[in-house]
Amino acid sequence: MWICVLLSAALMSLPWLVPHCGGLALIGLVPLLCADHIASINNVRRFRIWHYSFFVLWNAVTTWWVANATLGGAIFAVLANALQMSIVFGLFRLCKRRFRGILPYFFLAVAWIAWERWYLQSAQISWPWLVLGNAFAQSTRSIQWYEFTGSLGGSAWVWACNIAIFLMIKAFLEGDWAHWNGKARAAAMVWTVAVFAVPYASSAYIYHHYDEVSEGQVPVVIGQPNFDPYEKFKSKSQAEQTAELLALYEQTLPEGEWNGLLLAPETFTGDVFLDMIPDGKTFRAFQDFLGRHPGASLLFGASTYQVYGQRSAPSILARKYGNGWVENHNSAIMTDTSGKAEVFHKSKLVVGTELTPYPKVFVPIDDKLGGVMGRCIGQKEISCLHYGDVPVGCAVCYESVYGEYCTRYVRKGAKLLTVITNDAWWGDTPGYRQHFSYSCLRAIETRRDIARCGNTGISAFIDQRGDVVQKGPWWQKAVLSGVVNLNSGETVFVRYGDIVGRVCTFAFLLLALALLVRLLIGSRR
Repeated sequence: MWICVLLSAALMSLPWLVPHCGGLALIGLVPLLCADHIASINNVRRFRIWHYSFFVLWNAVTTWWVANATLGGAIFAVLANALQMSIVFGLFRLCKRRFRGILPYFFLAVAWIAWERWYLQSAQISWPWLVLGNAFAQSTRSIQWYEFTGSLGGSAWVWACNIAIFLMIKAFLEGDWAHWNGKARAAAMVWTVAVFAVPYASSAYIYHHYDEVSEGQVPVVIGQPNFDPYEKFKSKSQAEQTAELLALYEQTLPEGEWNGLLLAPETFTGDVFLDMIPDGKTFRAFQDFLGRHPGASLLFGASTYQVYGQRSAPSILARKYGNGWVENHNSAIMTDTSGKAEVFHKSKLVVGTELTPYPKVFVPIDDKLGGVMGRCIGQKEISCLHYGDVPVGCAVCYESVYGEYCTRYVRKGAKLLTVITNDAWWGDTPGYRQHFSYSCLRAIETRRDIARCGNTGISAFIDQRGDVVQKGPWWQKAVLSGVVNLNSGETVFVRYGDIVGRVCTFAFLLLALALLVRLLIGSRR
């Protein structure tokens, strides 16, 4: 059983660590299911030790890099996420005691996907990094059909393949295969082959027959200033950092008028007060620069603040500020030569560093600890920023991990997507590469070109098939220049949302109710 656990941990980790290994996820859970079956037929007690160990190993091997930013957060993320996975698997084992045949395995698949959907939609403490469908983020030619299903369609594919292979192995080893008639054998073989081959074949067909949609083009210049966030203000002032970023743009832009979009990374500046944006030093420097390049627009990230000169707190997340209060946001701001300032506040916030979850419970605790948790306030409704009359969706950092969330930009009219981020907190680890690859999934799901700007990388242009057209270096100053296509069409996933997740959640609730009835009946006997 330990060999099975270790083998599953290795197979399931490789898709997140090594490019083009997504297919391993289609067999990666088979050893775990084999270990579970061995435990069942040998009446092994406390099998939860084995399956929890697998989930801890998988989480640790793939997301250990969180410790570079916060050791406590990394330990909590690994153990807590593994615990939730283990609870789902424990429910499957409970289901096996009351139901026979394939039904418990169907229960496992839909329960898992229902949990992933809850993580993606509703949970305040949300860490959907290891959604099974994300295994193909570096194997995007395999999952072009995400434009119909989103990443949870990939999760369903992973479970379908793993369960099909496991049941075939079980049928051979236990002698069931020998007792099946020809039609049953043929059906089992056809299903097992089809569940692997059909998604691959359909994806290849879509990929080779998809034509990039272009309803116009926008020139984009991406500035990657490469400032170490741990040393950000120790060696350079904000004015010096701003000058370095603008110097990068000057390398590429022609003198005089230039019609295009400039991108700067997340939280580039922290001197923006929302009630007097034009007075900020960085904003004024940007306006002076844009005045020398009429026609240009600049989209940049900023830590922004709203000050209230009142005695009572405007919200539970506000902090004391002099004789009043201040609320803070992680924002994206679009400006041009007219001096406008469109603002979007990041809504999918990182727990701990940006978000205090369940604030009525944790804010009083955090106050007693001296205010160590972040208290950013997100925007309730998604909105687009505008380059001229072109709606632009801007996912700020962590938001790009949430597939259905990003479709809301498109439903609001976004014809292109941008991602601004700062992944430098993790250092040269798999974390920034994983985060970058998730933008490729968003491009497929929405069929939008994506311009991605990272403080230290990876900055890139990604086309509507999820292919990386141009890519910058890691931890180096860089400037990328390219052209993105505009598209106003809507994919099935954009138009109808996460159908797979909703159907699986409904199926899970029905099966959970049936299991509860069986348990109640069993307890009365």
